Amino acid sequence: MALEFDMNFEPAHGEAVPVAPDVLRITVDNGGPFTFRGTNSYIVGSDTLAVVDPGPVDERHLDALMKAIAGRPVSHIFITHTHNDHSPLAARLKALTGARTAAEGPHRDARPLRIGEVDTLDYANDEDFRPDIVLGDGELVEGDGWAMRAIHTPGHAANHAVFALEGTGTTFSGDHVMAWSTSIVAPPGGSMSDYMASLDKMLARDDRRLLPGHGGPVETPAAFMRALKGHRKMRERAILERIRTGDRTIPDMVRAIYRDTDPRLHGAAGLSVLAHIEDLVARGVVAADGEVAIDGVFRPA
Repeated sequence: MALEFDMNFEPAHGEAVPVAPDVLRITVDNGGPFTFRGTNSYIVGSDTLAVVDPGPVDERHLDALMKAIAGRPVSHIFITHTHNDHSPLAARLKALTGARTAAEGPHRDARPLRIGEVDTLDYANDEDFRPDIVLGDGELVEGDGWAMRAIHTPGHAANHAVFALEGTGTTFSGDHVMAWSTSIVAPPGGSMSDYMASLDKMLARDDRRLLPGHGGPVETPAAFMRALKGHRKMRERAILERIRTGDRTIPDMVRAIYRDTDPRLHGAAGLSVLAHIEDLVARGVVAADGEVAIDGVFRPA
């Protein structure tokens, strides 16, 4: 299967849309080059509920969530990862409902900052979030008529987890796998080697449907993730080819490899190239003249 993205998602911003039995999706009106049509929040259950990824601080979205909750108790708020479009509204929702927050952990980077390095995506991180429940890999949380299993999937973010709704074949995939785009993997917050290992971990499962943090559902998860893995490997080969033919800096590689990509995304593309190069250097395929950094100089090993 060739990797094909679904760009046809048209959300009803602020409205609760049924997407699976006892699962509602409400999409925040925060669309952009990194969020597509907006961040998806999910409400799970029929009596006592759970919320997955309440989203950014947005009063209209909070009102929409509370309208869909309709006075029912909420026991848990699950957070796939602590980027500012996914977790900050949890504090307000917790205060209104008394629910406990559950996640892999607070924000952290995939690796320490190197000397002189600046985290250019630091603005995107929710540094304030602290989960009430720290979920181990594979840990099961049982609710009222539903059970959610946490699966650690670092890569896009070091604390990324997906949540499998037990017995349904449905998994809330956050930003790890999305139908509309590849996931941004940007050091130091993200790690390409972690991302690829997490993709293999998901491929070993038998999910029948993924409900992502942005865009519409992934209806054929195994085939889509195999194509996604192939796409990443193709990108790695393209980077290696640019290095072998003489490109030595990441901006040069981005101009060649991402020439058809929205220029607003070239900064993120450069970080994605850096993530691949970090992995290639660790494997001994590429060498760096000095630090492995966004402004580094690289050559074949």
